[in-house]
Amino acid sequence: MNFFITGGSRGIGSSLVRDLVAAGHNVAFTYYSNETSASKLTEDIATDYPDRLCKAYHLDVRDSAWVERVGEQVEEDLETVDAVILNAATNRSGLAVSTSDDDWREIIDVNLSGVFYVCRCFLPIFLSQRNGRFIHISSVARHGMSGLSAYAASKAGLCGLSASLAKEYGRKGITSNVLTLGFFDTDMTRNQMPGSHKEFWNEFCPIGRIGVPSDISGAVLYLASEQASFVNGETISLTGGLNWGP
Repeated sequence: MNFFITGGSRGIGSSLVRDLVAAGHNVAFTYYSNETSASKLTEDIATDYPDRLCKAYHLDVRDSAWVERVGEQVEEDLETVDAVILNAATNRSGLAVSTSDDDWREIIDVNLSGVFYVCRCFLPIFLSQRNGRFIHISSVARHGMSGLSAYAASKAGLCGLSASLAKEYGRKGITSNVLTLGFFDTDMTRNQMPGSHKEFWNEFCPIGRIGVPSDISGAVLYLASEQASFVNGETISLTGGLNWGP
């Protein structure tokens, strides 16, 4: 299969790139600012998996014209795309009363509008082949979380967008589903998640641990497979059983 992943140069994204290539698939991924990490990732994969195609593309998902240009290049390079993973995201911590217009706009533009632009870009490919998978990466914050109002709103919006795509295009062989993530140890959670939220997770998560990247890649591989062709419009929790936050 050919996968397209937004935000693949670090954190969850880079783990997904590695795991999908290791599973025998070709991967195109985007990066915004971390060109060094993106280049190293492609070089490492070329060394470890010389028979697989892995390419990085510079992209700001907030720019719909840029999204279209990258989409055209990806289709030319891979010939087709079977699954799109919407992973690119940003965040700013802060109470609603102190959230600036610029911070709100950036978070919504990256986490929600950017996702829409990417889905719209790849829909013609999916429609022409009457098959395709959209897999959206959301967060337990979609239920609401103190200090993350803009982020929570953007991640809740993904669920509505995904469900709409599922209803509009299910009869065309296209599915759209959401993975709601709990606490995973990434650079975003380490640097931007309040310490009180981490303490809350460690105390109350029923499974007794934080998430690891293979938890996500396993779910992605399933949703992208033919075995998941009847799974559509769903929001699936990868939270260890803790489906709400502080």
